[in-house]
Parts: sequence; C-alpha cells; structure tokens
Amino acid sequence: MTLDRRAVAAWCLYDWANSAYNTVITTFIFAVYFTRGVAQDEVAGTAAWSRTMAVAGFAIAILSPVLGAVADHTGRRKPWLALFTALTVAFTAVLWWVTPQPSSMTLALVAVGLGTIAFELANVFYNATLPGVAPQHMVGRVSGWGWGTGYFGGLACLIVALFGFVKNDAPLFGLFSTTDQENVRATALLVAAWFGLFSIPLFLWVPDEPATGRTLPQAVREGLATLGRTLREARRYKEIVRFLVASALYRDAINTITAFGGIYAAGTFGMSFEEIVLFAIALNVVAGLGAVSFAWIDDWFGARLTILVSVAGLMASGVPLLLVTEKQWFWVLALGLGLFFGPAQAAGRSMMARLSPPHMQGEMFGLYGLSGRVVGFFGPLALGWATEAFASQRAGMASTMLFFALGFLLMLGVREPPPAPVQGAS
Repeated sequence: MTLDRRAVAAWCLYDWANSAYNTVITTFIFAVYFTRGVAQDEVAGTAAWSRTMAVAGFAIAILSPVLGAVADHTGRRKPWLALFTALTVAFTAVLWWVTPQPSSMTLALVAVGLGTIAFELANVFYNATLPGVAPQHMVGRVSGWGWGTGYFGGLACLIVALFGFVKNDAPLFGLFSTTDQENVRATALLVAAWFGLFSIPLFLWVPDEPATGRTLPQAVREGLATLGRTLREARRYKEIVRFLVASALYRDAINTITAFGGIYAAGTFGMSFEEIVLFAIALNVVAGLGAVSFAWIDDWFGARLTILVSVAGLMASGVPLLLVTEKQWFWVLALGLGLFFGPAQAAGRSMMARLSPPHMQGEMFGLYGLSGRVVGFFGPLALGWATEAFASQRAGMASTMLFFALGFLLMLGVREPPPAPVQGAS
C-alpha cells in the first residue's frame, strides 16, 4: 500500500473538525456555561451533566459494536460516518436555544446527550478507516498526526470562540449580543459550522471500502450473527480482549477528565470563562505537540510502550494536581497532564488497527467503543457520586486516578504484533 498524502491530510482534517465538539461543547465553554448559567448551582449542574454523559455512554456501548458489525457487512463506512456527523452537527446547533435559566436544563441535556451519542458513533466509523489510509508501517504516525491535528483544531476553534464571541462585546460584528448570554450560546453554532465544513474533505478524498451488495436488512442480520459469534468465541481473540479491557480503563479516565476539566477549573479554582478558554488553548498546544511527537515512538517501539509511558505520565501529573490549591500550580501540572493525553489515545487507536483482522475492522472498532463505554459510564457516575457525597469537585476528580492505575496494570500483560518494517515512506 502506497501513501496517499491527500487522503491522509483529509483524514487528519476530520480530527481537526470533530475536536471542536469535545473542546468547546463538552469541556471548556458550553459545559461550564451549563453549570454556572443554566443549572441551579454548580454542584447540581455537575451531577446532572455527569448523569447525562453516563446515559449517553450506555447507549453508545450498545450501539457501537452492532453498527460496526453491520457496516462490515455492507462494506462502505462513509455513509454511516456522514449520517452520524450530520446528527452531531444538528444537535450541536440546537444548543443555541439553551437560555441561562433552569427551565432550559432539559433541552440542554437532551441535545448534549444525543449529540454525544452521534459524535461517538461517528468516531467508530472514522477510526475504522485508518487501516485503509495508512500503510502498515505508518499506522502509529498517521494516528498520532490525526490526534495532533485534532488538538490544534480544538485550539483554533477556541481562539475563534474567545476573540469572536466570549471576550467580544459585539460578537461577530454585532450579530450576537451579551444579553441572555447570546455570545456564549453562539459558540454552539460556531462548532456546528466548524464540524460540518472541515469534515467535507474526508468524504471527497478518503477511500471507502467497496460495497458488498448486501441490503441493509441482510447486513443487519449477518452483522448481529457475526457479533454474537465473536462475543461467544472471545477466547480466540485473547490479546484483543486484554487490550480492550485495559484501554477501556485508561480511556475512561482521560474522557472523564476532559469532559469535566473545565467544570473543575471553574468550580475549584474559580477560573472565569476567559481564563478557562486561555487555559484550554495552552492545553491544546501541549497536547497536540505530545500527540505528534509520540507518533514516531509508536511506529518505532510499539503502541504498548507508548501507552504505558503515557499512562504513567498521566498519573505522575494527575496525583499532585488533585492536591494543589494555588492556581499557578494547577496550570503547570495540568499542562503536564495534557502532554500525555494525545499519545495514549492515538497509540490506542493504532494498537486496535494492528490487532484487528482486516475483514472485521468495523466490528473491532465497534467493540473498542463498546469496551470504553461499558466502563466509560462508570467514570462520570463515580465523579458525580463523589462530588455529591463530599460536596467537592476535587473528590470527584480523584476517582480518575484509580482508573489510570488499573489500566496501567492490565496493559502490562498485553502483547502486540511487532512494528511493521519501514518500506521507504516516512
């Protein structure tokens, strides 16, 4: 397989597009707006948000392997990716109507919940296209480049959100005012447009699997039968199962931190919207550099070592981060934490691509999503329970360190195929 640079660039640009959703909506701006401006108080808002993420995680856990298996039997993945991308864009745009009053809580939680489900299902099909874009000896690099591009995309969207909306007295030449937080709510419209626009190159230039000719009902029946057989014969895929369990734990910790990082910074350290966005910009720069830098390590030394080093780094930064009380130390340690976000996630994606049988990539990436979500809804739930029980966001965030430790220990027992030899591309 030769390297198609245009296809790789288009594939990475989808990461640029979709990262705006996680960065602006579920982490740094809209999540904080919800807890501070929509909910009755920050503790109640954090608990309600965590319950919504848990319910969304459960739905994703059920749907992702089923749809992945069905897609393997239809052949083509891009129509599924287009469907769930469009749904994410639509539900994100709905958030414009969430006004700063408790009566808007239901609308906010329903739109975010459904948007998050669509977003994660789109990622199942997006990740499954990686082996068709990257030559085998470059899977780690292309995956890392994608994660790095995603962090820089989140950064770029945050800069636009900061200077075009949040900190601007007349956002976008007066189209939105500060009345009823229109300038903050308009960031949802920005993300919807950003995601939709920058995802287009993938659909133009990234190759798709050929259609099998099966009708959708046939694909559903055969996909469900295949998925059931895979689950019954899990012992045939022992290495994959070990990896899925280990990665589910550390990914859950990362996802929980990113989902509630903005809320934690606002509630525990009293950071303003402007400070949170500036912090997010710095975090995305560091995370993007980490993802790109570790991409070569993945291909040279393997995804397993990359993951272990990254998770160890996350714990080394995360534990003291929970203990500090000064804002400047929060900045230092949080940026250290961010350095390892991208490598752990990018190496997980490349590891899954290497372990997956070629004819089962959609199903295996669906199971990758399932494993993360089976454990994944425990992270937000544990955070919510601890936050309510101790009336402390710091206590809630402490639960993530346990997931990191368990994931690291289980990852020690995972083996991977040896890195493919370099064949001239770089």
